[in-house]
Amino acid sequence: MARAGLTADRVVAAAADLADEVGFENVSLSALARGFGVKDASLYSHVRNLQDLRTRVAFLAGGELVERIAVAVADRTGREALAAFADAYRDYALEHPGRYAATQIRVDQSLIAASPALRRTAEITYGLLRGYGLEEPDLTDAVRLLRSTFHGYCALESTGGFGAPRDVLRSWERAVEALHVALTHWPREAGSGAG
Repeated sequence: MARAGLTADRVVAAAADLADEVGFENVSLSALARGFGVKDASLYSHVRNLQDLRTRVAFLAGGELVERIAVAVADRTGREALAAFADAYRDYALEHPGRYAATQIRVDQSLIAASPALRRTAEITYGLLRGYGLEEPDLTDAVRLLRSTFHGYCALESTGGFGAPRDVLRSWERAVEALHVALTHWPREAGSGAG
């Protein structure tokens, strides 16, 4: 029998917290059930299975991340918007490593299309890049550049992958500045509208 007050939202929030504590890949329905003091079977009235739980954590975390980014970039453009976006992204990744790992999983495209938070992520990211005068197909290429740079940096930093004595934050700031230069002088693909 499920403990009174147990809801899908509480289960997902607890899974996100657990992911930050033990790592997203170590979240299990058994560990979550133990945390609630219930049997594993009690969770199945709130989530279908472990994959469903992980997907829900990914959407929760994605919503939190985009909200943080939206607040950071509000009323900013160009270099300031890029730096605010990047810093909000990095801060979230470092503060919530399990949740952040959840945002990197592959999710069914039909679920993404139905998610207001993930649509908002695309709107904010594409809006930032349109401020640099980019249009398709350059927009997609630039999104991939930002995502791979931000994710790669955060993944390396979170595991202590930068061993040189140079201050990691200063290197981050320089990387963001380099991205600004790259976006400002983007090598536009022939046939794209910008000039």
